[in-house]
Amino acid sequence: MCGIFGIHGHDEAANIAYLGLHSLQHRGQESAGVVARDDKDGRLRRHIAMGLVSDIFSREQLDRLPGRAAIGQVRYSTAGSSELRNAQPFLFDYAGGSVAIAHNGNLVNASTLRSQLEAGGSIFQTSSDTEVIVHLMARSREVDPVARLRDALSQVEGAYSLVLLTDDGKLIGARDPHGFRPLVLGRVKDAYVLSSETSSFDLIEADFIREIEPGEIAVIEHGGLTQHRLIATPVEPRFCVFELVYFARPDSQLNGQSVYRAREKMGTKLALEAPVDADVVIPVPDSGVPAAVGYAKQAGIPFEMGLIRSHYVGRTFIEPQDSIRHFGVRLKLSPVRSVVEGKRVVVVDDSLVRGTTSRKIVKMLRGAGAREVHLRISAPPTTHPCYYGIDTPTRSELVAASHTIDEIARYVTCDSLAYLSHDGLMEAVGAARSGAGFCSACFTGKYPVALGRQDEAVLVKLRRGSV
Repeated sequence: MCGIFGIHGHDEAANIAYLGLHSLQHRGQESAGVVARDDKDGRLRRHIAMGLVSDIFSREQLDRLPGRAAIGQVRYSTAGSSELRNAQPFLFDYAGGSVAIAHNGNLVNASTLRSQLEAGGSIFQTSSDTEVIVHLMARSREVDPVARLRDALSQVEGAYSLVLLTDDGKLIGARDPHGFRPLVLGRVKDAYVLSSETSSFDLIEADFIREIEPGEIAVIEHGGLTQHRLIATPVEPRFCVFELVYFARPDSQLNGQSVYRAREKMGTKLALEAPVDADVVIPVPDSGVPAAVGYAKQAGIPFEMGLIRSHYVGRTFIEPQDSIRHFGVRLKLSPVRSVVEGKRVVVVDDSLVRGTTSRKIVKMLRGAGAREVHLRISAPPTTHPCYYGIDTPTRSELVAASHTIDEIARYVTCDSLAYLSHDGLMEAVGAARSGAGFCSACFTGKYPVALGRQDEAVLVKLRRGSV
């Protein structure tokens, strides 16, 4: 659950990286950082801090990051604790030179690899799984940094989209063979750009070229762009469907489609599968808006903004502490009495994870005079944790893992509750009913890349905050 960005060949690389990260802020709110390569001496210079992009970078700090190439990251921790030592991009010196790296995703065999590396004498500076990649690069017998990276990535398993910057002027983008997490390529004037989402291209007026392919290593240097394959035989892509359900910005284009239109189709399918007599359809803003639009159009029920979101509060799903999350629900949303009073209300949200947020929303709407509250979720029940970079809780905390839909409805105190079926979701995103091309393990429990017992235990502890 991070956003990564890279640019090569621009006179104001650090400034453009700052803007790119600003448009990716929804992907992580804990820390941010930028590394730029100074063209005069080849040094990689870094600035990282805890907090939001706009608070971390000043004009003076960006001026201390000269050069025509830079990478950056906004971070939300899913592997590694929330502290400054884990803020990325990481910057390391090793026998092959200097390299900076930023990572989106989770390595499912990181714990096993880390134990092996430590047994061989490696000393880790962070608790992040990303550092494993750098240690593997340092131990590689290859000479070229691209070959070292390829050697390292051949040993890791799981989800990774990466941007790297080397002291010899290479910007490298890499994506795991399954393509769990997004990575897109663009161009602004003569500069190449890599980003987690195309929304950042709109801000910096870059043209979208294509997505980095699953299993591709893209190398950008003064001679242009070259492509390398991580593995000779491609495997089936498994793009994270939750990116389309919730995580990505609706103005992005990911996996060959508009995120907004995909969510609108989810709402349309939901209205067909779970109709209800009602007077008004309202979304849980902001991520529930497109699905609510689709639901209202299909159902022929008026669409209204019955909940208003304060834009001075972050996304409650990705707040790291429960106390902040629970307080944030009340601080973030407030009902519009004139829209819901005396009405039969359909509330459309993109997901229901723990159920605590939905319960508060239903109570708020009843307090504002809603006569009936019908909750509709534009995704299937979340029954399993994600191990590939989305911070869903442990299974014991997922309400749908241990409760029926009727039991959940009673808990959140709504008049009715319905979820979009898995088949309906797959149809909305243009997949076969089998879900080919997508990872939907959080809904099905079918994990494309298995975890070893040691690695699964560590990831569970990380989510519980005990590591």
